[in-house]
Amino acid sequence: MTVRKDGDHAESPAKPVVLFACIHNAGRSVVARCLAEWYAKGSITVLSAGSEPGPSVNPVVASVLAERGISTDDETPTLLSGELVKNADVVVTMGCGETCPVFPGRRYLDWEVDDPAGQSREVVERIVDDIDERVRRLLGEFGVTAPLLD
Repeated sequence: MTVRKDGDHAESPAKPVVLFACIHNAGRSVVARCLAEWYAKGSITVLSAGSEPGPSVNPVVASVLAERGISTDDETPTLLSGELVKNADVVVTMGCGETCPVFPGRRYLDWEVDDPAGQSREVVERIVDDIDERVRRLLGEFGVTAPLLD
């Protein structure tokens, strides 16, 4: 809700909520969340979580994103909960399978993306490129034009 200059309240449409979920919330879902937030610039709400959250963001993932100008310093692996899924408009799963709660009225996408855990930098860069392309396509559905990162 917004407040107009005359003090009255005006209803404003809620921003769409996109939730990216994977197992550890340390690699794939973090990449997707960071890229989506970077591109959307606040026009949508972007969340990420994991069915079995790890202790921290994968350092190779963090390094690859940092090279693209995106920081993961504020990222903390979060437990995937029914409440997060229930409040999302779109839920994108990346390897969490049946552990992701399902609620009616949500749109679910399952992206088959390799897990960056234990992979070489070269492989992680390819995974990030794959997720980047998918995120930009998804954001396009919300009218967000996402220019390529350097």
